[in-house]
Amino acid sequence: MKRLFGLTIAASLLSCGAAWAQVSDGVVKLGVLNDMSSLYADASGKGGVLAAQMAVEDFGGKVLGAPIEIISGDHQNKPDIGAGLARQWIDTEHVDVIVDVPTSSVALAVQEVTREKKRLFLMSGPASSDLTGKACSPYGFQWTYDTYALAHGTGGALVKQGGTSWFFITADYAFGYALERDTGNAVKAAGGTVLGSVRAPLNTQDFSSFLLQAQASKAKAIGLANAGGDTINSIKQASEFGIVAGGQRLAGLLIFLTDIHSIGLKTAQGLTITSAWYWDKDDASRAFAKRFMTRNHNGLPPTYIQAGIYSAVNHYLKAIQAAGTDDTDKVAAQMRKMKINDFMTKDGWIREDGRVMRDMYLEQVKAPADSKFPFDYFKILATIPAEQAFRPLKDGGCPLVHN
Repeated sequence: MKRLFGLTIAASLLSCGAAWAQVSDGVVKLGVLNDMSSLYADASGKGGVLAAQMAVEDFGGKVLGAPIEIISGDHQNKPDIGAGLARQWIDTEHVDVIVDVPTSSVALAVQEVTREKKRLFLMSGPASSDLTGKACSPYGFQWTYDTYALAHGTGGALVKQGGTSWFFITADYAFGYALERDTGNAVKAAGGTVLGSVRAPLNTQDFSSFLLQAQASKAKAIGLANAGGDTINSIKQASEFGIVAGGQRLAGLLIFLTDIHSIGLKTAQGLTITSAWYWDKDDASRAFAKRFMTRNHNGLPPTYIQAGIYSAVNHYLKAIQAAGTDDTDKVAAQMRKMKINDFMTKDGWIREDGRVMRDMYLEQVKAPADSKFPFDYFKILATIPAEQAFRPLKDGGCPLVHN
């Protein structure tokens, strides 16, 4: 009996060893890299790390018998710091995948590191469509949204609603440039015109001079090609200047629930936005949001960046399980083979350029009288099918695409 027991234990250990042998260093390690302390901290930040943790917990904490670990860091919205952290994590911490990375300039730098090091990069936060265009990588997957989708959703809708002339207030870095470019193209394609633009430094506190230029342009729509704290400050100060009351319309091109929470429905009401997901969309979304809120440091529902982090990590772990290894190339191939299905995405897929194809949503911020319960901030106006939401594959300039 003792011999049989010993043989059983030995067989079990051999089985575990065989499983671990397929996992580099005996552990699957994720590095969540984002803005923990500045203008994008609410949209991603600590809540983004929580979303990744929840995905790991829901998967059972192990894959192929090996433990799953998460480390996190603050890139401070600086490309050199972000790239340096990514390189250090891969070289010394043996991180298998970098996750999130809002701030497109940082993401573009991290994309180069992960390409060089042959590590997967699951992007939920960065928006620049160049990440799946001229800067695409076989290891980079842009999971949640991009500037093309935001531009064509919101820009096209507002031109149809009479916003036929535009002036842009643009964040002075890669994300802002891409969002202004893509929205300008969408406006022109819909029959509108672009009257001009002005660039504002990242994390600007005083938008008065930029808003006055936009007001003086007499444009029917003022496109805010910025995000996070910059969008919040733009909209609040535009209200103080009476810009909307004067007949011009604000176009918030990248707005999160956390922004509306800070601005307030009274000021934000009526804004039309394009979104990748909304916490109150359906029962599955509400169930995830309820679990998230009980653990989120600020008590808020998840943003779509945070939901996208969960979705990306979940799909990545499923791919490791299916591939029987955490080898980067094999997992990347498996991720492309498998459909993406979770509370956020139904029957999504990954294109050759790394673009995750999923539906987007045209939403409108509710008036205070229409909000019936806490965080009841948006109504969904329309679903934008993936093939309409995102740039045609042939138009992106990605060298991985074979025509």
